[in-house]
Amino acid sequence: MKYFIKTILFIFIISVISCSSQNNKITLFLAGDSTIAEKIEKKRPETGWGEKIGFYFKENVLVSNHARNGRSTRTFLSEGRWQAIIDSVKPGDYVFIQFGHNDQSRHKVDRYTTPKEYKNNLRRFIDETRAKKANPVIVTPVTRRRFTEEGKFYDVHGVYPDLAEQVAKEKNAPMLNLTSASQKLYEKLGPEGTIPLFLHLTPGESANYPDGKEDNTHFNDHGAKVIAGLVADLIKKSNLELKKYLKE
Repeated sequence: MKYFIKTILFIFIISVISCSSQNNKITLFLAGDSTIAEKIEKKRPETGWGEKIGFYFKENVLVSNHARNGRSTRTFLSEGRWQAIIDSVKPGDYVFIQFGHNDQSRHKVDRYTTPKEYKNNLRRFIDETRAKKANPVIVTPVTRRRFTEEGKFYDVHGVYPDLAEQVAKEKNAPMLNLTSASQKLYEKLGPEGTIPLFLHLTPGESANYPDGKEDNTHFNDHGAKVIAGLVADLIKKSNLELKKYLKE
C-alpha cells in the first residue's frame, strides 16, 4: 500500500512539473519571406535563417516558422498566412516580422506592395499582435549580396528598410536592424568572403541544381546559421525579455 501511494505521489509530482514546464514555454512566430522560410527538399541546400534561429535559444522557446518564399506583406495577408499566426499566438509569445524583399519588387506585380500599403500592413501586424497580448518585433530585411566591380557593397531594398524603421518608431515597437547588421558583415567579408554564405553551386555539386547555381539572395545551410547568429546577437543587445532565453 505504501509503495502504491508513493508511486501515485511520484506520478503526480512529475505531472505538475511537466505542466509547469509547458506553461513556461513561449513561441517565437516568424512572419516573412524566403530568406527566413523553411525549404522543401528539392530546394536544398537553400536554407532560411528561420530554420536555424532555434539553435540559439534554450528549450523554453519554440519556433513556429510561417515564412514562405516569394511573400510580401500584401500576399502574406491575402493568403491567410498572417491570420494563421494570429489564430495561434498566445499572451507572452513573440512575432518577428521581416518583409521587404518582395514588397519592393516593382517588376513582380503579383507581390509588389506600395510604400504606403507596406507601412499600413506593418501597422496592422503590430496592432493585431498586441491585441493578443503578444510581442511584435519588426526585423528590417536582410541584405542581398551586392558589390560593385570595385568591391563596394550596395543595398537594393530602396526605401523599405527605412519605412520599417519609421513604423517601428511610430508604434513604439521593438526593431532589430538586420539590414545594417548584415551589411556590416558583408562589408567585412568582402565579395569573395561572402560567397560561402549563399547558394553558390558548381555544376554537378547538387542533384537539385545539376547546372549549378549563383544565387545572391538565398543562403546555404552555413549562411543561414550565420544570419541567425546575427539575429541572436541583435536580440542579446536589445531590451527584449526574450534575450533571457538565449543560450550562453
